[in-house]
Amino acid sequence: MIRLGGNLQGSTDDPEEIADAHKAYGYSAAYCPEVTLAQPERIRQIRKAFAKQDVVIAEVGAWCNMVDADLAQRSSNQAYVIERLALAEEVGAFCCIDYIGSVLPNSKYGPHPYNLSTEGFELCVETVRTIIDAVKPKTAKFCLEFMQWVLPDSPEACLELIKAVDRPAFAAHLDPVNIIVSPRQYFNNGELIKRCFELLGPYIVSCHAKDIVLRDQLALHFDESIPGQGQLDYRTYLCELAKLPGEVPLMLEHLQTQEQYTQARDYLFSVGKENGLQFKS
Repeated sequence: MIRLGGNLQGSTDDPEEIADAHKAYGYSAAYCPEVTLAQPERIRQIRKAFAKQDVVIAEVGAWCNMVDADLAQRSSNQAYVIERLALAEEVGAFCCIDYIGSVLPNSKYGPHPYNLSTEGFELCVETVRTIIDAVKPKTAKFCLEFMQWVLPDSPEACLELIKAVDRPAFAAHLDPVNIIVSPRQYFNNGELIKRCFELLGPYIVSCHAKDIVLRDQLALHFDESIPGQGQLDYRTYLCELAKLPGEVPLMLEHLQTQEQYTQARDYLFSVGKENGLQFKS
């Protein structure tokens, strides 16, 4: 079965109410609710409430530049990511996820030639090892978000990183929209998706769901969109995802309103039904 999750817009911060709301909405996966390592009782409550509803915590986000050009800021950011990976372990999340970032000054993940160079690859490997070795998680994995102009920028690059990092806690996170960088890939993205699962299947622990639209705007221009309103081959995506062991979660993201999340949820449910796939309820 496929576990679907996403953001829920609400006013409560009570773990039981949050978990109940996910279950009622048809989600069986969730982003980690707001919590820190300094709140052990809240962590316990979150684990208990979500386990009761059989809603897994898919991801703890870190979302900061781990290779910042400012070395003091780089150190601070890495310390934060270490804390977030430790939180993922404590709260029982599948993974902690971040982008590697960029050496472009005053940027979170801006394009720079160093990012995709041999030296950039080596810095990425060293950084991931630093994060994982500081925590040594037993269950939670650490993942890097696919990006168009920083590593990993393809399934091949992701697999190369996994082998180079050489840590069992380093896993793959899949977001095919983030690596569609040409019209050929755009119109044939089902083949790209299949290649992702072929190369990375055993390592994938969580996935993102959104869509992509190619515009007739010069120079080449893509926009994200609501699932079902773009070109992403969700039939292939869901069928390949359903083959993985362990009910890897698929997480809706980057939508603006709860109505959009509902629209996206219903679209994915309809694609699943058309292809004989079941979502965990």
